[in-house]
Amino acid sequence: MHPAPSVIVFTVLSGAGFGLLAFLALGAVEVYGAAAFLLWGVGYGLSVAGLLASTFHLGNPARALRAFTQWRTSWLSREAWASAGALLLLAPVALAAIMGGGLPGHFGAIGALACLLAVVSTSMIYAQLKTVPRWNHWTTPALFLTFATVSGAILSGQVPIAALACLVLGLLLIVAFRIGDGRFAAAGQTLSTATGLGKGGAVRQFAPAHTGPNYLTREMIHVVGRRHARRLRVIAVVLAALLPFLGLLVLPPILPFMATVFVVHLAGAFVARWLFFAEAEHVVGLYYGQR
Repeated sequence: MHPAPSVIVFTVLSGAGFGLLAFLALGAVEVYGAAAFLLWGVGYGLSVAGLLASTFHLGNPARALRAFTQWRTSWLSREAWASAGALLLLAPVALAAIMGGGLPGHFGAIGALACLLAVVSTSMIYAQLKTVPRWNHWTTPALFLTFATVSGAILSGQVPIAALACLVLGLLLIVAFRIGDGRFAAAGQTLSTATGLGKGGAVRQFAPAHTGPNYLTREMIHVVGRRHARRLRVIAVVLAALLPFLGLLVLPPILPFMATVFVVHLAGAFVARWLFFAEAEHVVGLYYGQR
């Protein structure tokens, strides 16, 4: 799949933002006044920046509000409702903390649940697609949730949780890479199954479907060199999981160091998410002989 920058920014930043908001909503760190303004501001800033980035991938961004109309059948619509719900539900909690007070715990718990639903819904937009076998697997929602947990734990100063989540994330990335490489073959997708003509014998392409590039070849087909993919996988694991884990072990849990650890993790998250899209193979590639 074509790794569109807007979608990469959207999934990485919104996941980090909702992860932090969930930790704050659950009272993992008690902050008031200016400190609350800073932390809640970072959570809202990351979440909103990610959601705004998602609109740049739309053909007509002015129609983004229509995403709210299909919640019965669309994970994209459910994500829109969960995201908006989380931001609205947590606004009173954030304002109370900034003003130096607090609200009953159930207010934060409901908002944290909405954050969780937003991240899960984002992941399911991709995990539900049987036409992209690499995504159609339990590792997709697991990775999205773990990335959000790592970001939220680091930014909220929850060092033990963040360190453990980094280890889980590193293992998940390796498992997802290994399993993902065989998902297309395991799904049994061929030109015969894609066309439904397999009963008549082996199907082969007689002539290209198009004589030049088109929307499908631009958006659904992207080829990454195996050597580059291996190198980027190592970079993703090291930056997103290994270095943050080591940093959390040896650095004192104060703002400058935690911010540095988060920036390193965020860089790895961008590399991993680029690979998430670039390595995904859509079955439409079978029509063009580009597998």
